[in-house]
Amino acid sequence: MKKFIEKLHFITHDIHQHSHIEQVQIACGAGAKWVQYRCLTKNDEELLEDINAIAEICDDWGATLIVTDHIHLNGKADIQGFHIEDMDANFVKLREQLGEAITIGGSSNTLEGLIRLAEEGADYAGFGPFYTTNTKPNNAPLLGIEGYQTAMKVLKEKAIDLPVLAVGGITLSDVAPLMTTGIFGIAVSASINQAEDMREAYLDFYDQLK
Repeated sequence: MKKFIEKLHFITHDIHQHSHIEQVQIACGAGAKWVQYRCLTKNDEELLEDINAIAEICDDWGATLIVTDHIHLNGKADIQGFHIEDMDANFVKLREQLGEAITIGGSSNTLEGLIRLAEEGADYAGFGPFYTTNTKPNNAPLLGIEGYQTAMKVLKEKAIDLPVLAVGGITLSDVAPLMTTGIFGIAVSASINQAEDMREAYLDFYDQLK
């Protein structure tokens, strides 16, 4: 089942400036159509409190709500999909568990990982890190523009149709050169939710992807 995937994924994060709910309210108010709720610090009751509030906001604005991990919450709130950060996760089993209607995205640091995600039926992939990031730090080599160029060239040669989103330390000036590599879109957290004006920051990214 082919899913709708937005080109600009806004990812919430634990920050002192705004709660996850406030981040979503601002982003959706600016026109966000895809929200990824990424919170790994709360218990299930707190998560569901956030998710239910965020789901209402997303419903009001017509935005897709994706939750990072926490697949055990499927069916307990109005969640359209899950983004799985475990790069060893079996997406065939995840699909069997979650069903066809749920959007499932995965993370990868390598071309081989992208190919596996496509073969196992992921709906999209977050591919990075593009640059240094404190949102989700890891030890994987930075891909840079050339890393995306190489990966997208191989996927095209293999006729693999997988929406690939660049992620990791992306700033506004990176968007145009990244989009020339053949990627589908980008995922952004800190450059938007830690900006002086979140709404304007979101709109600036959105304008780059029109």
